[in-house]
Amino acid sequence: MEFADVVQLTLIGISQGCAYALIAIGFVFIYRATEIVNFAHGELMMLGAFMVLTFSQILGLNFWVSAALGILSLGVFGFLLDAVVMRRMAGESQASIFILTVAIGLILRSLAGMIWGWSPLGLEVPFLVDFDVAGIVVGMDRIAVILGTAVLCVLLYLFFSRTAIGIAIQASSQNQLAAYYSRIPVKRLISIVWAIAAMVAAFAGLMMAPVTQVDTGMSAFGIKALAGAVVGGFGSIPGALLGCLLIGVAEPFLDFLFPPLKGVYAYAIMLVVLFVKPDGLIPQTFTKKV
Repeated sequence: MEFADVVQLTLIGISQGCAYALIAIGFVFIYRATEIVNFAHGELMMLGAFMVLTFSQILGLNFWVSAALGILSLGVFGFLLDAVVMRRMAGESQASIFILTVAIGLILRSLAGMIWGWSPLGLEVPFLVDFDVAGIVVGMDRIAVILGTAVLCVLLYLFFSRTAIGIAIQASSQNQLAAYYSRIPVKRLISIVWAIAAMVAAFAGLMMAPVTQVDTGMSAFGIKALAGAVVGGFGSIPGALLGCLLIGVAEPFLDFLFPPLKGVYAYAIMLVVLFVKPDGLIPQTFTKKV
């Protein structure tokens, strides 16, 4: 393997890890607020990509307007998904909630196939340009994923640490009963968390659409993102970022060195990490009180 190959695979791995991280952040947000693992989160990413494609290439709107409308539409969908469906599952067993989220994912995937078809579709973006730097092909779509993830993480940090709604969400996720007695609208805030998680997933779908094309198979990224969150320590946002980057960078090298196991290395890494450190690399640092 030459130096150019190492740099190329590293760039691919970092961008791939960033895409996983965007999805994993949504998993962690919902889990910290509700202790629910949303197994339909990958389908929300897929749906977001399809919505942006619809506004951009079917309705003919400007790309940036289409991106904003696609992300906002997923925010509305995520809010309603909690308010109409998930809120009524409060107090039910984890097994029932698991089955429900898996069923929602299957339904969304089937509906997407019936509406947009099962063949991959290309999303035209203004940053689909490649550069050759000393024999290394640098794709702007990959750079956009990395920069987009960094910017979004900063914006989310500022939102949750500097705004009244963000601080209230953190308080309710730590102790829902105390937040309720402090007159914080806990139910509404949980729905807002679902909306934010859905918008972040839609942003991930938008970023990955030029790399993978838009099709129902995009939802498989959700399972690898879940593996990354588990590796990092489920419930820990820094852990989710670290775990997803670890898997994202390792995958291209392992696929290159031993192709027969391509596609399963994320889960192999997860099993190894859980065997050595069951709580993940950066476990959750607070005890949740409900």
